Amino acid sequence: MKELIIIIDFGSQYSQLIARRVREYNVYCEVHPPSISAADIRSRRPQGIIFSGGPSSITQKNAPRCSPEIFELGIPILGICYGMQLIADHFGGTVGKASHREYGRTELFIDDGKDLFAKLGKKMLTWMSHEDKVVKAPRGFIKLAHTTNSHIASFADRKAKIYGVQFHPEVVHTPNGKIVLRNFLFNICACRGLWTMQSFIQESIKHIRETVGNDAVVLGLSGGVDSSVSAVLLHKALGKKLHCIFVNNGLLRSGEAEQVQQTFTRHYHMNFHYVNAEDEFLRQLKGVSDPEKKRKIIGKLFIQVFEKAAKSLPGIKFLAQGTLYPDVIESQSVFGGPTAVIKSHHNVGGLPKKMKLKLIEPLRFLFKDEVRKLGKELNVPPVMISRHPFPGPGLAIRILGDVNKNRLEILREADRRFIEELVNANLYHEVWQALSVLLPVKSVGVMGDERTYENVIALRAVTSVDGMTADWAHLPAEVLGKVSNRIINEVKGVNRVVYDISSKPPATIEWE
Repeated sequence: MKELIIIIDFGSQYSQLIARRVREYNVYCEVHPPSISAADIRSRRPQGIIFSGGPSSITQKNAPRCSPEIFELGIPILGICYGMQLIADHFGGTVGKASHREYGRTELFIDDGKDLFAKLGKKMLTWMSHEDKVVKAPRGFIKLAHTTNSHIASFADRKAKIYGVQFHPEVVHTPNGKIVLRNFLFNICACRGLWTMQSFIQESIKHIRETVGNDAVVLGLSGGVDSSVSAVLLHKALGKKLHCIFVNNGLLRSGEAEQVQQTFTRHYHMNFHYVNAEDEFLRQLKGVSDPEKKRKIIGKLFIQVFEKAAKSLPGIKFLAQGTLYPDVIESQSVFGGPTAVIKSHHNVGGLPKKMKLKLIEPLRFLFKDEVRKLGKELNVPPVMISRHPFPGPGLAIRILGDVNKNRLEILREADRRFIEELVNANLYHEVWQALSVLLPVKSVGVMGDERTYENVIALRAVTSVDGMTADWAHLPAEVLGKVSNRIINEVKGVNRVVYDISSKPPATIEWE
């Protein structure tokens, strides 16, 4: 039996977080826009439905709503914040402006401790973010909890199994919010927590084999977490029908090309096709300093090189990509969701028309942390699944200004020493991302009683949960000192090292 929870996204910044919380209880869930039809939901046979919060007011004329027929499916529903107000409005309750807006930590007093609030006592700390509130509950609904400012902060129609909470149980600022979600999943929806990485592997292999049949698949293998895990999963399903193309654009980190080649040829014995296009990339990047131009040149040339290599392979009918679920969710607004498009991801709908290949995305419904768990389950080498994020354009956007072989070598050697010292100090896995940047300036220095005029390296290390926001990592001074000493003494062409202490926002993690 496959368990499923449908999350309907009304524009909340926390929709992905709701999904992550549900999956932490081994219950599979999917995020959909409000345009999803009742028939579509019925065909998926979910155990429950969760309405997310959102920035709109239900009292507005064009406030997002879902199909009224969804309420008639007989499937348990939990409305969060805006979702609760939507339920109240639909069933004839009254929603109005709160006399006092509730933002931030708020104490919730539990009036009815059954099912949804089981094992939570008489009160709990919650996180609120709303201006509207439910003034009058619909007929048939009973009050479950209140706050000082909201007489009805949670309600339920237990007969219909429809519940609402004004607070956000998915955020860390609601310490016992996970218990509320767990109660909904297991007490109300009767879930059993059947979704595991092992079950995902079995289902994926079956789906991949049925989809591909006797045809062949080509994958652009970069050596990053997503493409590496995709490659191992596809190889497990397809064996020699999978072809991996690794394009060495000359913009990789020290030893990266050799490591990837060795891992996937000697360890997995895959169809691994190595393309050395370093000279071609450097030739087109010569004299280009604008970061956006660099990205466009690298992206366009990669597709050309990849296409040429793919055309030489027999029986290729599918292109595999390492698209992740956040990319899919962020792109859903194009199809009717209320959330603003954060980015147009290159893996979502970005198939070159000339290739005429069908798309297969084995990680399409996984979050990044789940991909790492999947990689561990598939015995992907730890060095592959625990590595820091690395940008598609590679070191080209970590060299401010012109990109050439000499500057690439300086940056590679400096960066290698930075990472080595983080590993030696057991700090590599304590930071989200660490990198070195070659600045477009030179500075005066003294080496061996002689004046030098050489390059400056900026070190960057950040802590983060998802990369959307980040703080600069407070690395120990002795570690930074050792890194600086090694770079200046061992990397020819560098006489100064600086440390970036900017957070995101306002800065970005990468410099370009």
